[in-house]
Amino acid sequence: MARALVSDIVAYHPERRDRALAAGTLRTEFRDEIMKSWEEYVAQVGAEMAKKAPHFRSALNEILANGQRIF
Repeated sequence: MARALVSDIVAYHPERRDRALAAGTLRTEFRDEIMKSWEEYVAQVGAEMAKKAPHFRSALNEILANGQRIF
């Protein structure tokens, strides 16, 4: 679920993601999209699971940040 939600962010904004990644502004540039995806993730898997498992953060780093540890 986390990977799908984060992949959607990249699919809808590939050029914006590339620019923000190069500029070092990925966190701030995608704050709204990340929060919206996080809320959907929590709704789908439950708050307890979302908070204790690193799946969402891992997906952000792996997919949105292109393997960099930004989140």
